Amino acid sequence: MTSERFLALVAAYGADARRWPEAERAAGQAFAAADPSVAGPALADADAADALLQASRVAHPSMALRDRVIASAAGAGLKARREGRRWLDRLGLALGAGWAAAACAGIFAGVIMTGHLTADAQAEAVLYQASLLGVDDAEVLG
Repeated sequence: MTSERFLALVAAYGADARRWPEAERAAGQAFAAADPSVAGPALADADAADALLQASRVAHPSMALRDRVIASAAGAGLKARREGRRWLDRLGLALGAGWAAAACAGIFAGVIMTGHLTADAQAEAVLYQASLLGVDDAEVLG
């Protein structure tokens, strides 16, 4: 492990080796033991940052604040803007329905054409097999 990689590992995951990726944990610990002049200050800085992160707590917003934010958003006209875009939603629905109808028509045409092409191929196969056996077409077709 290089010193650059060790510093990047400590900067990304902190001073606690249990949070380091397992594939690099042993190499990182070996580097820290082998080169304490590089590892010591980096681990001390990361440990201080870890302590600050552990000490900080996130305050959860109260229900009253949540209700005020929702009420102010509704009062600011955000809901009205969404209603003004109904024509865009309807246009999207119409275009989607058009694509769905075109896809269904393509599938229907494919199924119809496949039936005709298969019948022609079967007739050609019968005639080919009859010619192999030496039977006249008139005898096969009647």
